[in-house]
Amino acid sequence: MTDELSGRAAAVLPVAPGWLSVPAGVIAAGTVLRYAPINPDAARMLSITLFCIALWIGTPVDPWFTALIGIGLIGVGFSAELALFGFRSPATWLVVVGLLIGEAATASGLGGLIERLAVTRMPDRIATDAVSVYRYLLVVLSVGSLALAVLVPSSLVRVLILAPILRSVGELFGDRQAKIGLFLGPLFATYYGAAGVLTGSLANIIVAGLVDSSGGPAITWTAWALWMGPVMGIGRTALVVAVTYLLYRPSDRDGITIPDTTGSVTPSPRETRMLAFLLVGVGIWATDFVHGLHPLFGGVVVALLAFAPRIGVIDHGAIGDTDFSIIFFLGAIFAIAEGLQRTAFTDLAANTLLSSLPADPSLPLVLVFVTFVSIALTFVMEGLAVASVVTPVFVSFATTAGVPLVPVAMIEGAALSSYFFPYQSAVLVAILGLDVVDSVELSRMASACTVATLLVLLPVQIGVFVLVF
Repeated sequence: MTDELSGRAAAVLPVAPGWLSVPAGVIAAGTVLRYAPINPDAARMLSITLFCIALWIGTPVDPWFTALIGIGLIGVGFSAELALFGFRSPATWLVVVGLLIGEAATASGLGGLIERLAVTRMPDRIATDAVSVYRYLLVVLSVGSLALAVLVPSSLVRVLILAPILRSVGELFGDRQAKIGLFLGPLFATYYGAAGVLTGSLANIIVAGLVDSSGGPAITWTAWALWMGPVMGIGRTALVVAVTYLLYRPSDRDGITIPDTTGSVTPSPRETRMLAFLLVGVGIWATDFVHGLHPLFGGVVVALLAFAPRIGVIDHGAIGDTDFSIIFFLGAIFAIAEGLQRTAFTDLAANTLLSSLPADPSLPLVLVFVTFVSIALTFVMEGLAVASVVTPVFVSFATTAGVPLVPVAMIEGAALSSYFFPYQSAVLVAILGLDVVDSVELSRMASACTVATLLVLLPVQIGVFVLVF
């Protein structure tokens, strides 16, 4: 899967494509080392960061290979302890456990259950009207996709689970517009709507992990769901449904073929067990304000149950089929973030950012500023790389400005799931790699959802934070 995503990324990247990114990264690193007006340690760390970012943008090699280069450079330039710092992060291992959960969910057939329920529960009175059926399926599948964001960590895993289901449901329609809408709508619901769930987005996990490791407060799963879930979870899903319906819907009310739905939709024993395991994980996450455990441990429990002998839903041998290369990427970005903080670059960057704002900036102004800085940086680097580089800066910035860190972290997480073009996000590249939509259609959907989020939901979310904090 990694090779496929890398190939797709190289095909759509508008900046420093392919091997041209290598000399670009060398030039950027050399320029910083020679001319940057910062201390030598900070210059060395920043040069490593820029070199890695250039390779992650151009993808001349797989992202995990670039990550290993970065880890090696940090080890040589600083210390082995700093180079391996990212592998100590619970956020890194939560993603790894999320991959195992995704494998188990796929093997259990849970995705097929979603499809059967969506079709069989459809009211008979709308079964002959393609537009009504499309509207019903779009809403039901999008809500189900958001629910999956609560159950399965990592947007990329959910996309891979949902894609074949959505493609199959789309075959009910003869109109290509309907096929695209039923494919993109639920996928964007599980991706964009996951901003309201701490474990639903890799960006959320990374941001919360970096805030915690930078000396900020530990953000609980329940706090994130309480303050972000209504607007950036449920509200964003509703927004995605509205945007999808405006952009894509069938033009012919007769262009639909409903299959025979007389068969049973009763979940199989494996599906029932997998769903029960996932609910156990949700229960652990939702009660973290009582026990104080990191979300990683809820994921570990689910993975142990799913792979356990006799009661599990998947054989241990399936672990060998799971692509764990992302662990190197996560290890590298956490090491980079820690290195930039230790060399005082983040404090310097935070003071520079602060100087562009009025003295004693208000919380709304800081949140708007954080949102647009985060989104602007995604035009020149992948969203997760932005999280690794800029989060420590925002932590120092918010501390200096005297504003609470929790809303800053949460709004950054929402911003880092707001994109315009596929090259900005590995998840969007994965969607493009499924060969259902082209880059123009995907960019139009992403841009419309992002603009609608900024114009409609961002003011509401900032208003919530002003009332609460």
